[in-house]
Amino acid sequence: MKILNLGCGTKVSPHPDVVNIDWSILLRIRSNFLLRAVAPILLNGDRLRRFNSLPNNLMVHDLSRGIPFPANSVDVVYHSHVLEHLDRGIAKEFVAECARVLRPGGIIRIAVPDYERYCRTYLEHVELCAVDGGHATIADHDALFEPLLKMSVLREAHGTSTQRPLRRFIENLLLGDARKRGETHQWMYDRFNLSWLLQSCGFIQPAVRTFDTSNIPDWLNLRLDCDDAGDEYKPESLYMEAVKVSM
Repeated sequence: MKILNLGCGTKVSPHPDVVNIDWSILLRIRSNFLLRAVAPILLNGDRLRRFNSLPNNLMVHDLSRGIPFPANSVDVVYHSHVLEHLDRGIAKEFVAECARVLRPGGIIRIAVPDYERYCRTYLEHVELCAVDGGHATIADHDALFEPLLKMSVLREAHGTSTQRPLRRFIENLLLGDARKRGETHQWMYDRFNLSWLLQSCGFIQPAVRTFDTSNIPDWLNLRLDCDDAGDEYKPESLYMEAVKVSM
């Protein structure tokens, strides 16, 4: 099997069937011999740990230029928490590009933040505030806006915001703000509009999955939606799979 893990960042699979593809700064450092040699100086803390854990099945590529594989050449396309960072028009082009490289009958699997879940949690808390009226409950209410709005209004990249002042200044100067780095959310998805998007790009049989269920063979051993302990990696996710129409 040939499986593409698109926009992977450092959430990669070492499985030999998987090609992990991204344009992130850590993967670019990893692919350059000179930068790799000075990585312990350039990186620190959790960044260095993630860098050192990267496997060899990496492809450094800017996906805004398309997916670097021929048409009808791969069995599975997977991407997690990528689609929401794309403008709606670009998102449709990206999903269509996924369809292009998949063989007929191939599977696309997408994980995105589950907007329906966020909204339900928010509305449940609204009801709780209305019934309870306690100051503690209402004081916590603002926190319910964070998953809905934070990533849309974020100005500074999270990783940079935790650095020491000099490193923080240099990173912002060289790499730009969160939007320039593609970290902000441009749209959100639930099970209905994600299903519609997939069907509009030529996929059939869209179906919601869980992090540990899939029609992809040997899914759990790929370790893409779970952490090293086998637990769900991003519990706020909506998972959906669909099939490319057979010729």
